[in-house]
Amino acid sequence: MQRITDKQLDNLATWLNEITGSPTEYSHRDESGHFRANIGNYHISRAYGGVCLHRVVNEGGGVKCPIVGGHIPKRELFEQMHAYIKGLLDAKELTKQEEMTA
Repeated sequence: MQRITDKQLDNLATWLNEITGSPTEYSHRDESGHFRANIGNYHISRAYGGVCLHRVVNEGGGVKCPIVGGHIPKRELFEQMHAYIKGLLDAKELTKQEEMTA
């Protein structure tokens, strides 16, 4: 079985940002030089020996875990992220088909 790397997980988070039209960077500095998190950004959190997919929900950097609540092994998150992405792509395709038949 192939080892899951941080790079693979980061690439999936980047893909999620592209699919959803979300910012690819976690944060930016505003005109006055203050830190602002980019709302909607997906990124990987690493803590407690595990990983978690986070999505930024406010400019202060608050996040939610759209897949699971907590840090899990890399392989588990890798597989769950693929399922999440598949669901998003399927929903986009269904929406596109509905628009074509309307």
